[in-house]
Amino acid sequence: MEYKIPPATRIGHVHLKVSDLDRSLAFYHDLLGFEIMQRYGSQAVFISAGGYHHHIGLNTWYSRNAPKASQNAPGLFHTAILYPTRKDLAVILKRLIDAQYPLTGLSDHGVSEAIYLDDPDGNGVELYWDKPKEQWPLDAAGNLQMVTERLDVKSLLAEAE
Repeated sequence: MEYKIPPATRIGHVHLKVSDLDRSLAFYHDLLGFEIMQRYGSQAVFISAGGYHHHIGLNTWYSRNAPKASQNAPGLFHTAILYPTRKDLAVILKRLIDAQYPLTGLSDHGVSEAIYLDDPDGNGVELYWDKPKEQWPLDAAGNLQMVTERLDVKSLLAEAE
């Protein structure tokens, strides 16, 4: 019998190697708004949303002052951060635009709407919200049909007002 992971299983946290802890905190804490839960001097920090012990770990144990990894090297494509509502996604998009932070993409995937950007070390970051399941695109046989279409930025930003 094929093993299937329990349906309630979740990804608990991601731990990233970064080259400059303070620069990474300027992005994840100051810009995106994650809370600092614990700091280990100048080597590591654990951050979260809502007081969880940590959603993201940042460390310089092997990577202090290292150059960005090559875009073509194997490794993490992106960390996806799920926002609870469309309005929350709109607020962070407006914040990024106001800060003139460079975005690498904006997509409607049918099941979600997503903003793509890179952190200061070139690690991909996806900020997204899931549409209600009853709105997910299905084919005639009921199979999920995710897409990558242009995000309606104007409609999304209207949610932030």
